[in-house]
Amino acid sequence: MYNVIFYIFEFGVFVASFFNEKVKKMWRGERASFRLLKEKVEPGADYAWFHAASLGEFEQGRPIIEEFRKVYPDRKILLTFFSPSGYEVRKDYELADIVCYLPIDTPTNAIRFLRIVRPSVAFFIKYEFWYNYMHILRHRGVPVYSVSSIFRPDQVFFRWYGKTYAHVLKCFTHFFVQNEQSRELLASIGIHNVDVTGDTRFDRVATIAHQSKDLPAIKTFVGKKPPVFIAGSSWLPDEKIFIPYFNEHRDWKLIIAPHVIAESHIELIEQQLQGRRVVRYTQINNAADLAAAEVLIIDCFGLLSSIYKYGTVAYVGGGFGEGIHNLPEAAVWNLPVIFGPNNRKFREAQELKACKGGFEISSAADFARVMDTFISDAAILRAASDAAGGYVRSQSGATEKLLQLIRQSKR
Repeated sequence: MYNVIFYIFEFGVFVASFFNEKVKKMWRGERASFRLLKEKVEPGADYAWFHAASLGEFEQGRPIIEEFRKVYPDRKILLTFFSPSGYEVRKDYELADIVCYLPIDTPTNAIRFLRIVRPSVAFFIKYEFWYNYMHILRHRGVPVYSVSSIFRPDQVFFRWYGKTYAHVLKCFTHFFVQNEQSRELLASIGIHNVDVTGDTRFDRVATIAHQSKDLPAIKTFVGKKPPVFIAGSSWLPDEKIFIPYFNEHRDWKLIIAPHVIAESHIELIEQQLQGRRVVRYTQINNAADLAAAEVLIIDCFGLLSSIYKYGTVAYVGGGFGEGIHNLPEAAVWNLPVIFGPNNRKFREAQELKACKGGFEISSAADFARVMDTFISDAAILRAASDAAGGYVRSQSGATEKLLQLIRQSKR
């Protein structure tokens, strides 16, 4: 049944590629993967295969790739993606010898792919459980590790109708999971080759913070450090909640880095900013205009992780849609983080709420309540800031734990 579904899915992707640009990139990229692999794979070379579905999973796997490269400099690295949002951003990633799309998990594709690459080890990041690839790797005796994976009771593996598909989990050499609940859930279906090592993404955000860029334009905008609210990866439902608040509290400077950088979206943001002095990052003319501005819109990519260090409070978007974006990226800078209600599947959101470094809101009234508390009580704001930063620091070290356990298993 699994293979029938995926052959149908493959046909559906082909049809959808005529109507959707993102799907077209994925379809063409997958078709090109075999040609690219035949051209670039060196016969007899020792390849370590890392697979990440998208950009977020790549950021979780990146610390492992970097450490793996340091420990095993002579081994080749193959990096694959399923989604264009990962591949298009990281197709030139300098630490990988080959970067390509992973063809859809049909038996034919899996056999063909693994005949070309023949990896000696494979790392699958977070949610990747491809039935055909896994079984062929297991048949060939290739060690396969699930990295920063997290399991929940509602996943198919733990339902009565998912018992057959759950066999794919037995193909893994070892699971390095984020929390104790994941270990217990796997144990409930007879899987015990598990260690709780945490989330490697915390190591990544710590590295990013250490290597952060100095941004003179942001310094000029912030000036002599008035309170600064930074909204990262925001969507329109997020913006409709926080912008009206800052139209009234004009003593706060506002930095908005929308998730979608499109002229139509930026215009909608500007329309909501009722007469406030707004400047776009790519249209800065001079320091005087920038210093006088009240709102700065970041209309380019690649700066947000460094921008957070200039803030007082952060809002991380996506919580009124499919799910919140990168909370640790803001919290690492000792910023209390506010986010929308769709966060149940995000461990870091639950733990930030528990330590009072993160704050869930469901309405403009909720948002105003949180911000009013921060404004009226500096001690509460300071405690929330310390809690957020302390939480991220307490979670670092997953990468070293993971690699140490892998090295020990090979002795």
